[in-house]
Amino acid sequence: MTVEFAAMVLAGGRARRLGGTDKAMIRVSGRTLLDRTLDAVSGAAPVVVVGPWRPTDHEVVWTRETPSGGGPLAGLDAGLRAVPDSVEYVAVLATDHPDVTEATVDRLTEALRARPAAHGCVLGDPEGVPQWLVGVWRAPALRRAMPADAQGRSLRSLLKPLDPLSVPAVGSEACDIDTPEDLRRGGDGEKKSGEEP
Repeated sequence: MTVEFAAMVLAGGRARRLGGTDKAMIRVSGRTLLDRTLDAVSGAAPVVVVGPWRPTDHEVVWTRETPSGGGPLAGLDAGLRAVPDSVEYVAVLATDHPDVTEATVDRLTEALRARPAAHGCVLGDPEGVPQWLVGVWRAPALRRAMPADAQGRSLRSLLKPLDPLSVPAVGSEACDIDTPEDLRRGGDGEKKSGEEP
């Protein structure tokens, strides 16, 4: 099913638990986490990446939160500013869920379209915990909820009150990579050439 929508990929985190490695450029099964995430939203237009420029084969719009390092909610705000007002649906993803695919995003989008009153839809892990950075949202709802100053505020503080639908994860879709142990479980752990371990 084809749905016109935009996508936003938050790729500006510092990855402290990975020793400061550029998480977006870590390779899992031969692909960077950034490219794996961009693969999942290949049908979106535009695709906005919030974070520093990195090499990718995908056509994306790059933007940064202000100030740099202002946190994920500031990143969401910056990404929304790069999404045209005419867009109704926007996928919001982080780069650290290597098993999120286009099928994942399609399921979330279909669930949201089936519930016109819902503001958004997020992936739920096996315990039902919402994965706030794997979701599809109605862009107008996000814009209405965005505070005047998003710096340093949690993403959950904005998204939870919107009471999103939850779609159960299939397989390892909800697994993320935050630590070296996660990386060993989540893929081959191949590093970008020249990157420090």
